[in-house]
Amino acid sequence: MHLQFSFITLLFTGLIGFSGIKEVSGHGSVSGNGEMILIPANGETGVNPDTRLKIIFKGIPVLGNKGMIRVYDASDDSLVDILDLSIPPGPKNSRTPAPYQQIDYEAEQKYLAENKTDDGKTFIQVPRDDIYQHNYIGGDLESDIYHFYPVLIHDTVASICLHNHRLKYDRTYYVEVDPNVFTVETDSFKGISGNRSWRFTTKQRPPSGDKDLYIVSSDGSGDFSTVLGAIEFIPANNPGRKTIFIKNGTYEEIVYFRNKENITIAGEERDQVVICYANNGIFNARPTGPRDEMIERFRNRRTVFAVDHSNDIQLTNFTVQSLGEKPAQAEGLLVIGERIIVDHVTIIGSGDALQATGSIYITHSSITGLGDNILGYGAVFFNECDLISTYGPHMWVRNTNENHGNIFLNCTFSTIGDVETVIARAPSSPYYSFPYVEAVLINCAMEGIRPEGWGQVGEQKKHIRYWEFNSVNLEDGAPVDVSRRAPYSRQLSMEEDSAIIASYSDPSFILKGWTPVVTPLNLSPRLY
Repeated sequence: MHLQFSFITLLFTGLIGFSGIKEVSGHGSVSGNGEMILIPANGETGVNPDTRLKIIFKGIPVLGNKGMIRVYDASDDSLVDILDLSIPPGPKNSRTPAPYQQIDYEAEQKYLAENKTDDGKTFIQVPRDDIYQHNYIGGDLESDIYHFYPVLIHDTVASICLHNHRLKYDRTYYVEVDPNVFTVETDSFKGISGNRSWRFTTKQRPPSGDKDLYIVSSDGSGDFSTVLGAIEFIPANNPGRKTIFIKNGTYEEIVYFRNKENITIAGEERDQVVICYANNGIFNARPTGPRDEMIERFRNRRTVFAVDHSNDIQLTNFTVQSLGEKPAQAEGLLVIGERIIVDHVTIIGSGDALQATGSIYITHSSITGLGDNILGYGAVFFNECDLISTYGPHMWVRNTNENHGNIFLNCTFSTIGDVETVIARAPSSPYYSFPYVEAVLINCAMEGIRPEGWGQVGEQKKHIRYWEFNSVNLEDGAPVDVSRRAPYSRQLSMEEDSAIIASYSDPSFILKGWTPVVTPLNLSPRLY
């Protein structure tokens, strides 16, 4: 019987602590909008600039495909941000969530028809304002442009996601929402207009840069309201260890950062801190071009949470999930860098649930996806982790002879339902080859693995290291029948390979001499 696994039920929280304001004062109009609650409340002060604006309706709102949401600086009525709902959030695909699958994609279809390549395919190099929504995440380069959802609706709550960095500290803003942005089943939405209907003031100043601890809370009670806001506040090449503590809640956002150092990102409770988004390789596609350039500049685009060329990073005690049940290229987590620790993290993706390259130590974590769940160029050491696949191979290893690949110590490999798969797929494809791939399993338990264990590898077998030692059945702990294992794989024995087993059980041997030390999460009273 294979492991039964249910995807996390997302709890869209972040509304606790507000008293439910039903009326506003000053000029402008929200009349006819029923018992609508605004967050931040009209007149509220001390708001984080990275806040999500929320409207809580009495009934279920339906998002329109026309109308605009505008934010103005109250000091001079200058427009600081605008969301045009007539522009689709990104390319429509099988994982486009409601209500965006109903948006008018006429402009997209026209653009695709006019920009086909010789082979009949279309690739959008750079998002355009008149084709798709776009937002800069992690920097201001071309590769930092992401498609995004300007409004997210869950039950009666509409969360308005402004473009990053539009709101500043110590400013007063007001918000206008056109009537055709929302339709509410219990009452006709009349819009929000004027400079007094929805007005709020941000915090006077950011937290001190000298602090070693920053709090993220979706209800606005912390230093930041979003995970990305806290990470971007810490400068590149940060010399001293900084900790970002994320309070329980669901954070529906794409997190991407690069060139950061010495940061610990820790959640309050592993299953109650959920960082998620409906991102994938169609919604945020990689552009065409030379493969090396694509890998270097655009590897992160389809991922929910990406750590790029960053060192001495620790991720602890939270869940990261790529939303959408249908198959797609959509990693939950991508990590590229040196001395990166992933500790007690639940990773849920689609194709390529985890991508890891550098010197990476992953411990007491789980990786669940639809196949090719672990992709990367090594070296990665997995300690006491759970690898779960719905049907596809658990990994596609791509390391070269310059570093180790994927090493698993005391891990489990399983599938969901009555499905059998292989530990790793072929290291080659029609476009490239990796003849030195390495995947080594030591003291691992498994079920749902085909008798041959390993996928076909083609002609290049000489340097492949598909090794196992002491593989047992997950159900009863009995030794796995390895009599039909692929001939290019190898069973290690203590009698002949004790030195290899000892070396491959040592993270420092795999990770370029680095001995990872997991910093325990200190839930001290100052966090609250």
